[in-house]
Amino acid sequence: MTAGRTSAREAVALVADDFVPFPDPPPAGPGAASGSPGAGRSAADGPLGWPGYGAARERAARRTGESESVVCGTASVRGTRAVLIAFEFGFLGGSLGERTGDRLEAAYRYAREHRLPVVPLVATGGSRMQEGMLALTQLQRVARQSALTREAGLPQVAVLRDPTTGGGWATLGAGADVALALPDAQIGFAGSRVRPPGADPAAYTAAAQVAAGAADAVVPPAELADVLGLWLRLLTGGTPDAPCAPAPVPAALGRTDPPRTGWEAVRRARAAGRPRAGAYLDAYFSRRLAIFGDRCGGVDPEGMLCGFGVHEGRTVAYAAQTGTATRPAGYRTAARLIRLADRLGIPVLTLVDTPGAANDAEAERQGVGAAVAELFGVVATARTPLTTLVIGEGGSGGALALAAPGRTWATPDSYFSVIAPESAAAILKRPAGELEATAEQLRVRPQDLAELGVIRITRAP
Repeated sequence: MTAGRTSAREAVALVADDFVPFPDPPPAGPGAASGSPGAGRSAADGPLGWPGYGAARERAARRTGESESVVCGTASVRGTRAVLIAFEFGFLGGSLGERTGDRLEAAYRYAREHRLPVVPLVATGGSRMQEGMLALTQLQRVARQSALTREAGLPQVAVLRDPTTGGGWATLGAGADVALALPDAQIGFAGSRVRPPGADPAAYTAAAQVAAGAADAVVPPAELADVLGLWLRLLTGGTPDAPCAPAPVPAALGRTDPPRTGWEAVRRARAAGRPRAGAYLDAYFSRRLAIFGDRCGGVDPEGMLCGFGVHEGRTVAYAAQTGTATRPAGYRTAARLIRLADRLGIPVLTLVDTPGAANDAEAERQGVGAAVAELFGVVATARTPLTTLVIGEGGSGGALALAAPGRTWATPDSYFSVIAPESAAAILKRPAGELEATAEQLRVRPQDLAELGVIRITRAP
């Protein structure tokens, strides 16, 4: 099976071990109360009396075997029960009309009543023009149901099929907690027939949306059930309505002897052979999946790793700096991760390792100050417990933004400082020969920081 124009039932079969469809709900949309489409108009042709609309619906029903553009029901995805919303693109391009809205609203209500995650399998061209503004307002209904489900502490994981455009992308797709795209799927707000002349088609692809931070991963169809099943297991592993135990502190993977001087602490933290975030994550988690991007058009794959994993049988979220200067998108992705974990009742582990926030001109244009401020606020207000381990460089506010107040540990081959020793010496106009003395004055060693009450020291087992 390819990533192409699969039917709704084929999409369900791709991921579900079983499927129990919901009965068709009674009309509940804004046009339901009016009953008649108006004087001289045929009810079969919809609220606008669009000539031939009724016949087009009948042809679509005969061709697809469906009575609407979505099929909703419950299914087990690799052992996790969920509500599935599968779009039938063959039914008027998977467009959203009033009856589509009725089905979506009923599906979301069922999910909240039964505490189930929601999985939209999206393939749509957008709102149904034959129903005019009544069709467009279905996006408000969908957005409200999605928001209520989010507030209820239930995850939403979207699968983006071909095509995912218009309002369906802007609500069910881009509005999901995690978005998985099938290869070669068209994804974008503008459908292929309404894009500006000369628009680069490569910008409307699954790969482009991942690169822009709007989707989390491209997943081949053969792997989709396993990946989706693991995501559902991870995101339903929290306790949103009960106190959550903190994530255990990872053991130090590097040297166990404390640094003798401040400058030695700096040099050890900057050493190329020191264990980095990837090594810590591999040692800590038996399985893990990454979220990607800040949902604002930015990614920082080289500076920040974020996602969820399994540690000793329980779900733990992680946000880990990788030893480079963290870019604005990295901070925003970490904020996105912590907000999601907080809502789902999942503990968070953060790994601090950065010389500081990126301070080049492009970082300023991308709002690095606002991004760091946002992360400080998210960490300060999180209800779920955060645990931090400093594994390398702790460079000023760009590192502190990711650190948990009162729950920060540091390895013996790390340092944490208000400013880099080189920058401090430059500000103080000190000669190069005083660099080591400056590092000593800053008291950056882990044991210094522990004495000051800023961090606790962890060691290798």
